[in-house]
Amino acid sequence: MARRGGQERGMACREGGARLVSRRSADRARPSNRSAAPASPLTSAVEEYLVYLAVERNLSDNTVAAYRRDLAAYLGFLSERGIEEPDGIERFDIEDFTATRRDAGYADASIERGLSAIKGFHTFMAREGLAQTNPTSVMHLPRKEERLPDLISIDAATSLLDQPFPATPAGARDCAELEMLYGCGLRVSELCGLDLRDVYLDEEFLRVFGKGSKERLVPIMGSARRVLEEYLDGPRFELAAHARSATKTSAVFLNKNGGRISRQSVHAMCERYGRMVGIEGLHPHTLRHSFATHMLAGGADLRVLQEILGHANIATTQIYTHLDRTQLREVYLAAHPRA
Repeated sequence: MARRGGQERGMACREGGARLVSRRSADRARPSNRSAAPASPLTSAVEEYLVYLAVERNLSDNTVAAYRRDLAAYLGFLSERGIEEPDGIERFDIEDFTATRRDAGYADASIERGLSAIKGFHTFMAREGLAQTNPTSVMHLPRKEERLPDLISIDAATSLLDQPFPATPAGARDCAELEMLYGCGLRVSELCGLDLRDVYLDEEFLRVFGKGSKERLVPIMGSARRVLEEYLDGPRFELAAHARSATKTSAVFLNKNGGRISRQSVHAMCERYGRMVGIEGLHPHTLRHSFATHMLAGGADLRVLQEILGHANIATTQIYTHLDRTQLREVYLAAHPRA
């Protein structure tokens, strides 16, 4: 299928030849408020790098925004040292920046992401001729500690989804969202981004756009399909009637004002309904992890699960096999008389 949107294309010329770019993608990589003062070489290079990430790498808006924050902090640190030129940066500057973040209490994952952004930025500048040197060429990202994902049991998932929901349009929406997070293994961003044209209930599948706008088909069956159909047959129309503009949104899940639901709203909704059945701190991604783990425990093929989850690398999916082995060990230790 064609990728969503049919975005308007324009030619962005740079040294080294013309390059076809998406204006919409380029716009989301640029800041909304530009200073009238001329940009420093490093600031200009960051803007080019962010456009590259958005257009050529097709990274998500959230990832580009995170890289923008990390690189803004990095440039601020360099500016305090009087460094404004790409070739004025040494390896110890990057190491000092990382140390200041660690001393400030940043989480390891945030520090790793920042290093990844810096390393990619310097590699980009060297490749594009914006810098003669790359101080990160011999730097390696720290190996991430493998962490098993949080999940809930099948009994807990049943309690969550079988609890009574308010007999309101919002209650029907919340029930459908929870059913789809657990029944389809969607990311919260994929759930919020789902449009009516992406729902094929008769064929029992959803067209989902995941990380990097990669398209995949996800089955929707059983209670998830039934609850979604009930929501679309009535409650969604009632929510859409509250839209503040004449233009109606095509989003599947709507807020009280008839607009597209936000990720923050879905997070709060999961926590609220989780507490009602004794699950504290329930996160949308916990339902995705639970979906994957329960599918594997039920005999699902790893490659099929990789396709449903939208993992680019099967190694990402294999963490659920590690989790399954951990559970088997716990069962063995609890049950065997000589364990």
